[in-house]
Amino acid sequence: MSKTYINGNVIEIDKTFYELKLLDYLREELNLTGAKNGCEIGVCGACTIIVDDVAVRSCLKKVKDIIGHKVMTIEGLKGESGNLHPIQQAFVDCGAIQCGFCTPGMVLSTYALLVSNPNPTIDEIKQALKGNLCRCTGYKQIIDAVLYAKDIMNKKVNK
Repeated sequence: MSKTYINGNVIEIDKTFYELKLLDYLREELNLTGAKNGCEIGVCGACTIIVDDVAVRSCLKKVKDIIGHKVMTIEGLKGESGNLHPIQQAFVDCGAIQCGFCTPGMVLSTYALLVSNPNPTIDEIKQALKGNLCRCTGYKQIIDAVLYAKDIMNKKVNK
């Protein structure tokens, strides 16, 4: 048994799971279904999670890759008092959610971007989200949501 941290909880992982695809482990063993299986080759971004504040594609990782690391799925992203995180609220407020399949990955990629760069430019936002595909919104609302979340998190606007 080895320990890792998922959504703030210490998780003991049996070695029998080490070679399992991380996405499958999260969904099937931990019932964390926010990460979606979209392509299985790391190009759509639907399976994006955060490992040590970096966005990663869980379909490309094995369970053994997260041992001892801090992992966050969309289920672990919360605002103060358990309400929506400012990024999630910005996606709602800006209409950046349509079918919702890509939304967890988009939100977590945005989180990783804003942790590493609190004031990204539009070009930096596009670069950070280029691995996340959306078939519904046309991306303008998503970029608007990232800009709005950035302003909320930098206390430039009130929620």
